[in-house]
Amino acid sequence: MASSLICSETQSRVSTVLNRDVKQYGKKYMFDCNEETCWNSDQGDCQWVSLEFPQSVKVSELKVQFQGGFSAKTCRLHGCPKDGAFTQICDFYPEDDNSLQIFPIQEAPAVDKVKIMFENSADFFGRIIVYSLDILGGKTS
Repeated sequence: MASSLICSETQSRVSTVLNRDVKQYGKKYMFDCNEETCWNSDQGDCQWVSLEFPQSVKVSELKVQFQGGFSAKTCRLHGCPKDGAFTQICDFYPEDDNSLQIFPIQEAPAVDKVKIMFENSADFFGRIIVYSLDILGGKTS
């Protein structure tokens, strides 16, 4: 059974935060299990979230909840070993709505870092709003 790979030791980074207001729109709000808080990117072509895990993992599922009108039409999941270069794992195509969307990841390699690229935003200015993000899978030894 796959479980969440995101823990207190997972390090996260994001491309931008709206108006650099991390107190109101920072990355931590994607992981706080509060449906009233979110990460809100600033405008731009391609927004992203990267996660570095405390040990190697195999990703089996990705869960994301956007705000409708501020989703990505195309997303790319990349991964890499600790000191390696990112390579593409898969593409996925979210719906432009408020629901929690689940994407199974087939035959992902063992990675220490993942990067989710949010491309082709539904918003004219390229902003992305994520209320919830989770990566599921298993730890590798």
